Amino acid sequence: MLLFEGAAELRLEDGGGPCAGRVEVKHQGQWGTVCGDYWDMDDAAVVCKQLGCGSAVTAPKYGHFGPGSGPIWMDDVDCRGNESALSDCKHPGWGQHSCKHYMDAGVTCSGFVQLVGGDSPCSGRVEVHNGKTVCDSDFGPKAAEVVCRELQCGTALSVPGAARFGEGVGPMWDRELQCARNESFLMFCPRGSPRDQPCTHANTVGVTCTQYTGFRLVNGSTACEGRVEVQVLGTWGTLCASRWDLLDAHVLCRHLDCGFAESIPRGGHFGSGTGPVWRDSFHCEGTEAHLGQCPVTALGASPCSPENHAAVICSGPAGSTALRLVGGGNRCDGRVEILQRGTWGRVLDDEWDVREASVVCRQLRCREAEKAYNPAKPQRGTGPVGLRGVRCAGHEAELSLCNTSLPESAAAAGIAEDVGVVCTGSRQVRLVKGPGRCAGRVEIYYQGSWGTVCDDGWDLSDAAIVCQQLGCGGAVEAVGSARFGEGSGQIWLDGVNCSGAEAALWDCPAGSWGQHDCAHKEDAGVVCSDFMALRLGNGSNCSGRLQVFYNGTWGSVCSNSMTLQTVSLACKELGCGDAGTLETRLPSGRVSGHAWLDRVECGERNSSFWQCPSAPWDPRSCDDLREETHITCSGRRPETAPAVGTVCPNSTSCTDREKIRAVGGESGCSGRVEVWQRGSWGTVCDDSWDMQDAEVACRQLGCGPAVSALDEAAFGEGTGPIWLEQVECRGSEPSLQACWARPGDSGACRHKEDAAVQCSAAPRTAAPTPRADPSRDRPTGSGRLSLPVIICIVLGALLCLLLALLAGQVRSARAGRAGSARAWEPFPDAVYEEIAYNLAWEKRARFSGSGSYSEGSLAKLQPYPADSKEEEGPGSAPDVPVLPGSDPAHGYDDAREVSAPGEDPAPGQGAWEMPRAPEEGAGPRDAPGGANLRSQRSAGAPAAEGDAWSLSPESTGYDDAEEVSLAHPPEHRKAATAELSAQPSLSPAPGEPIPAVQLGAAGSEEGTLQLGEP
Repeated sequence: MLLFEGAAELRLEDGGGPCAGRVEVKHQGQWGTVCGDYWDMDDAAVVCKQLGCGSAVTAPKYGHFGPGSGPIWMDDVDCRGNESALSDCKHPGWGQHSCKHYMDAGVTCSGFVQLVGGDSPCSGRVEVHNGKTVCDSDFGPKAAEVVCRELQCGTALSVPGAARFGEGVGPMWDRELQCARNESFLMFCPRGSPRDQPCTHANTVGVTCTQYTGFRLVNGSTACEGRVEVQVLGTWGTLCASRWDLLDAHVLCRHLDCGFAESIPRGGHFGSGTGPVWRDSFHCEGTEAHLGQCPVTALGASPCSPENHAAVICSGPAGSTALRLVGGGNRCDGRVEILQRGTWGRVLDDEWDVREASVVCRQLRCREAEKAYNPAKPQRGTGPVGLRGVRCAGHEAELSLCNTSLPESAAAAGIAEDVGVVCTGSRQVRLVKGPGRCAGRVEIYYQGSWGTVCDDGWDLSDAAIVCQQLGCGGAVEAVGSARFGEGSGQIWLDGVNCSGAEAALWDCPAGSWGQHDCAHKEDAGVVCSDFMALRLGNGSNCSGRLQVFYNGTWGSVCSNSMTLQTVSLACKELGCGDAGTLETRLPSGRVSGHAWLDRVECGERNSSFWQCPSAPWDPRSCDDLREETHITCSGRRPETAPAVGTVCPNSTSCTDREKIRAVGGESGCSGRVEVWQRGSWGTVCDDSWDMQDAEVACRQLGCGPAVSALDEAAFGEGTGPIWLEQVECRGSEPSLQACWARPGDSGACRHKEDAAVQCSAAPRTAAPTPRADPSRDRPTGSGRLSLPVIICIVLGALLCLLLALLAGQVRSARAGRAGSARAWEPFPDAVYEEIAYNLAWEKRARFSGSGSYSEGSLAKLQPYPADSKEEEGPGSAPDVPVLPGSDPAHGYDDAREVSAPGEDPAPGQGAWEMPRAPEEGAGPRDAPGGANLRSQRSAGAPAAEGDAWSLSPESTGYDDAEEVSLAHPPEHRKAATAELSAQPSLSPAPGEPIPAVQLGAAGSEEGTLQLGEP
């Protein structure tokens, strides 16, 4: 209660404290109430200010805090909000009213004290009496205990000074708060006289409170072993062991002055308790002084069975010769100190080696010694000396059993220095620079320093071991290429190859420690199933459907049991202010996708959304759209572009929907297509961009069918990388990333070729006029044809070739029947050799020039069956030599060049080849080297080996075959043909067997022509 000169005295009653309750004012020496007619937040603000209780939170009226008694002094109060006292506000006059006491007005203020600038209402900078900061010299641990109790935040964990939570602005509190610790409210603490010396904002004090007000071990044989019980805001309960590990147990043992944790028995070893079971999971690093300093989660935790209660067996109180390691990364690494006569002293030695270090590690239960060293000068101790000149054999159980010199004795020869130890038990793994505890870059603590892991061979089996070590569930993704940023220092491991059965990452097969051929741009990372994140979907900025990321998937949060306290913590987690509202008018229907959580019940003891209890994780927590949670937060996030190296938008591993956006349109369903890759947004090149690609993009955007596929930067040129070129979608893929495409780093595209879409779900608004209409045929100059046209051309060509084959077979049969009565006359040997020579030369010339065929694929002529029998012998040559020098047309009276329409083949290029149609169901991604029909056509490259029909002059096989010409032969070929036409015909007489040249089928292994039996 505060008095103001010239103002009527004021108080708040029946509200549980001095800053909440029914408003009562003192007039003419008598207390009376205020009528609630027209009572609002401006009136309440004046009351809170007058009482020094901060800002107004609510302005209840009509007897919210119960009816008062005595006179009703004020009615129809009308404050502007800037008055210094309620009696300064306008009102009809003292005692003038038409009310009853059931209409008495009330106020709830933020309080005389509040904590500002922390990550929860239970930590932050101390501000009192309407926002005045407090100097750290005027505030101590007793005052901190009163503050935490008043705010219902448990007990004080720390009292940091030096503006740990920011400096604050405005006036400062000018006197000491001399609390005795037993006060219920800080307002009631005695106050010292005003300071003589001013205090600056750089010295403001803060407080961190914890809801965990007590810890104990029960049902054990000593006070240092037993079942773990935790007191939460005054209530004792048993701790569930769902995430309980040795690091958590080490922190508890040290906090209870019980040494370190030796083991954590399972299976209800110390029985079960009778009170509540806390499902809170602690995630300690092992160096914390109190379990309340560790991150805590409870969201989605499963019910705890009696045999799954947390327990620990500690090493016990420090003995007369206890050891500890200080200044290292954990309790198994650091400078050695020994306890003697209740005082910790340094250990000095000038010949410290691994034998002494082994004894220290064994005594501390830290496994084997990994390194013995003398700390650098900045890390040396300054306290008393406990031991000097230690000499161990290496098998001793304690360091005190080794030969030592007491500090009082003469110094050993040489200069004795502090000694340090690194034990194998000090090895740790952690995830850093990620969006949460269970996602980030993998780092290992080895020999006293942190280092990274190379991504060579890094896969889900390796990531699973890391997630298991950290209590983060299973592995969702194994990432490389320094997605979580590049580390520094050592790269400890390379070529990790875990089987999945290992207990720790360093147990997996890998290269030697520190041996690698990597750079930090190849640092490995993981995303575990227990990585969680929040977002608002289907909305704008800080309003929309509340979704949680768990087990690698986004899912809804159901609204059953949802309170404004839960909404407030969700908004704070999202960076959208400290309050929000719950939307209730929702359409009916079935939930699509996952609905991960239900019955999230945040209370006053919860400082973050992740600490709130809820129903267990279940992908089918609710199935009606009306049960989904839609909220609107009071704040608004600044819209900033994601930084390169972040996991993805919304600080998590990207889903397909998050990996695409439409930029530059009037809605999110039209605009330039941009995709998320390698930690940044980039555009898509419009090469081969068509309606099938646009259909996939619109589906991925959640914007319905595509209306048009736009090219040439129709919505303006983008910036940054061009991630995809020549996208080839079938139209059924779930995302553009699932379509075949070339990487966009070739430099062939510029941002003036950025692709864009217009989808049907967008409002029908005028879009910028594209420079090309993608709904029509592409310009012929570009060389692009649609896929149906290509397929028709190929099928037509195949049909023509099949008809030609059939015609040739019919002619052969007719010729055989016509000449059956004639005697067989074989070709003269000279002619036979000439034909063989010219065919082989032709193949050599054609195929060696193109580079598409190997030397071994050239066909070798085989003798006819009759000839082979006669020619077998010492003088016969099995192969016809291939010699350069003659024109391939020599030796044929009907040779004719077959070339591509409208042009002659380049020398050495061979016959013109028609790309064959892809097999049904095979996509462009199946093509060797990423080749596809469009790119072959546009680039003018020959078809791959074995993928083309070859039409060559030799393909007829007969001297009387009809000419098949797609173009006029070159002039030098015509001359050769005319010269040969005057020579006698080499056709066999009727009845002779006709040699046949087999055409290479489209699906044959090689595209060369084989000469052999018919």
